[in-house]
Amino acid sequence: MSTPPSSKGPSKPKPKPNYGPDANLQATPQVAAAHQLFLAIDYGQKRTGLASGNRLTCSATPQGSIQASGDAQLTQVVQRVKEWQPDALVIGIPFHPDGVAHENTARARRFAQALRERTRLTVYEVDERYSTTEALSLGASNADAASAAIILEQFLRSLP
Repeated sequence: MSTPPSSKGPSKPKPKPNYGPDANLQATPQVAAAHQLFLAIDYGQKRTGLASGNRLTCSATPQGSIQASGDAQLTQVVQRVKEWQPDALVIGIPFHPDGVAHENTARARRFAQALRERTRLTVYEVDERYSTTEALSLGASNADAASAAIILEQFLRSLP
């Protein structure tokens, strides 16, 4: 015996949440051709690394880090954005090794949203897993800034 059809029409299956690698991140983001200069951010609650880079050379240079938290941190990053005048921002979003989001994932995304609102720039969110580990393994004296450079170079290499 079959069930009568619903008067509401066919039901759509609920999308399954993506908890795997790169959850909610595009593998290759759609980046406007006008976006040539970037400032990358390796967000941390106490220290935030910065790096600048460009699409032409697909390279990034560490630009130091900011040691602050809360609104003071956001204000200092916005000041660096005004100084460097990038076309867009790139922020690393952390995930557990298996791709599952955690508290710092949400914090970084809130920070990215605050940057969008304060700078009116496009902010690209990219997976930053292992960037700090890689920076440390390369002997970086400032792991946060080096991590931001690694994040930005990975982003730039992913562009068509």
